[in-house]
Amino acid sequence: MIWVIFTTFLIYTVFVMWFSWYKTKGTDLTSSDGYFLGGRSLTGVVIASSIILTNLSTEQIIGLNGQAFGESLVVMAWEVSAPIALIFMAFVFLPRYLKTGITTIPDFLEQRYDLRTRQIISVLFILGYAVAYLPTVLYSGALVLDSIFSLTSITNMSPFMIVLLISVAIGVIGCGYVILGGLKATAMSDTINGIGLVIGGLLIPILALIALGGGNLADGLDKLLTANPAKLNAIGNHSSSVPWSVLLTGMLFNNLFYWTTNQTIIQRSLGAKNLAEGQKGVLYAGLFKVFGVTFLALPGIIAYFLYGNTIANPDMAYPSLVVEVLPVALSGFLAAVLFGAIMSSFNNALNASITLFTLDIYKPIFKPKAKEKELVKAGRIFSAILAAVSVVVAPFIIFAPSGLYAYLQEMFGFYSLPILAMVVVGFFSKRVPASAPKIAIVVHVILYTLSKVVLGHINFLYILSVLFPINILVMVIVGRLKPRGTPFELHDANVVDMKPWKYAKAFSIFIMAVMIGVYAFFSPIGVAEVNVAYSPWSFVFLLAVILLIGGIFWFWRRTERRFDFNESKKINNVS
Repeated sequence: MIWVIFTTFLIYTVFVMWFSWYKTKGTDLTSSDGYFLGGRSLTGVVIASSIILTNLSTEQIIGLNGQAFGESLVVMAWEVSAPIALIFMAFVFLPRYLKTGITTIPDFLEQRYDLRTRQIISVLFILGYAVAYLPTVLYSGALVLDSIFSLTSITNMSPFMIVLLISVAIGVIGCGYVILGGLKATAMSDTINGIGLVIGGLLIPILALIALGGGNLADGLDKLLTANPAKLNAIGNHSSSVPWSVLLTGMLFNNLFYWTTNQTIIQRSLGAKNLAEGQKGVLYAGLFKVFGVTFLALPGIIAYFLYGNTIANPDMAYPSLVVEVLPVALSGFLAAVLFGAIMSSFNNALNASITLFTLDIYKPIFKPKAKEKELVKAGRIFSAILAAVSVVVAPFIIFAPSGLYAYLQEMFGFYSLPILAMVVVGFFSKRVPASAPKIAIVVHVILYTLSKVVLGHINFLYILSVLFPINILVMVIVGRLKPRGTPFELHDANVVDMKPWKYAKAFSIFIMAVMIGVYAFFSPIGVAEVNVAYSPWSFVFLLAVILLIGGIFWFWRRTERRFDFNESKKINNVS
């Protein structure tokens, strides 16, 4: 039956390729805006689909379901709490990004601070993508496709060679999208793959519930809700992977970095045809994230009830579920959808990397007077090199210890929060100088390293809860001690229409209501039960972080008012 799976896989994949080509054949790819930002022509639906597909990948689908299998629905926080950050993106970050007409986050950092800050952050982003993210996407994707097509058993090749060959295939196809079609091609492929992911993603839990109920969906749903209500509890205690007290602190800060400053994610919204379409795309993605729990966590819970402790490795929960409940005829379709998720994560990270390299490093350092065609050519060459490096590194992850991906995610904490702090301070301060972000990076890296050595047993989200306010404080103190000579003003590039979406506020309120409703449903006031104690220290911690943030905000505003007062005093003296 492998030929049936392969045929349906091939039909769907070729259709997505044709669709992407058809939708982008009229796009001007000779300019940097056309190649890197899709000609600033992306609509809300396209932006939302691309953001979702960029975010979703095989390691997330398998990993979160595996965590839910081993723990509970507490892991749904990674999905369900994300809309808060996306609402911030729609109302605070995106309007400022589009107003300045930036192509990359480092582009804004240069406007606000200096060229050196821009280049430092670009290098950090590229290293993170090249060494960690891209190879991990290739590796996990290769494992999933191998399990669906049974390539190891058919070919008798070693797992190393299977991963290498599949990584080469993904790399070549991914480069084809990025090199030949730029951002718009990847965004269009994400649109159609997004539809497939929703269909395929929702199909698995439905079929799994039917299997759990012995062929009856209602019986399966009843077993899910009554068999072990503690597994449905989304409110974590201090020993959980996501304690409740970090939802609005460390988790929020982590989400803010990811959804508002991570170049791979926000590049879609930077290509919006206007602010209204950009807000639509961001908020549509936020609503989708609330319902992501249905295929990124619930299948893991259902697998727990089906298999109990017979699965030694929690990461095998989702693949085992797929093999058991999905008809053979649909296996190829799901394989194609998962392949689309792999391709999306790979393509968009690759596109973000070459955008950073070309516009933030190649042009300002090596060829300041480069023409548009030269920039596009340099980006294409770099994408091929970066893809080749990722393909070579990917198979060697097989020799790494288990839990590498989670470890790598924590390692991103070395630079994520300073970047977020730079952007926030850059938006709302006028006098913080270019030296501040560099000092903040050094302080953050030292403190984060010490936390790993001295407080290694503490959840890293607690650490992020404290370090982000400290990053802000360091930059504000530097600004007070050595302010920049002239106040910064956010300039208007007039590249897109800045009229906001008229339903943005109402839609945001709706998203928040749905998010709170989902949390209430999967809590002790809903269908869940509590089998763990909640420490009173969680309340103390949350209160301490709130007081810290409040104190920093007061100090920040006082500093800004002092500068404004001194400035107006000078003007009055002159007049």
